[in-house]
Amino acid sequence: MTQTWLGAIYLKDEGGYEIILKSLKHYKNRLRTINNSPELKNAAAMFASVLNQQAAKTIPEIDRAIQKIHDSLTDKRLVNSLIEDIPFFEKALSCYQSDISKAEDTGHEYFVRIIGNMQEARKDKERIKKALRKIKQYS
Repeated sequence: MTQTWLGAIYLKDEGGYEIILKSLKHYKNRLRTINNSPELKNAAAMFASVLNQQAAKTIPEIDRAIQKIHDSLTDKRLVNSLIEDIPFFEKALSCYQSDISKAEDTGHEYFVRIIGNMQEARKDKERIKKALRKIKQYS
């Protein structure tokens, strides 16, 4: 029996792609500004260098994932190809969720600035939880 990825329905028909795209864009921005991150400022110089190298390698992957989502929105047959990107989507969603919490909890300028509209971000917290749950569903 073949399993059906219900996450495809969530992404395409229920608009789940919006929060995933938003999270990917946030993740990309976070990686671009990683040098300004309070966590990195406390890290050893050698560790910071490794993180910067990883960030530089990850940004093109984010661009690829964003393009893949856009392509799947115009061609329904491609939506199932997004299954392989679930771990990447989870990472982006978790990063966005974590940064929202840090902005709320610490009020640190870096997190508040990177999040932007805090009212909208607070609403996104529920959308993120839903996305994390839905993208992994099969029947």
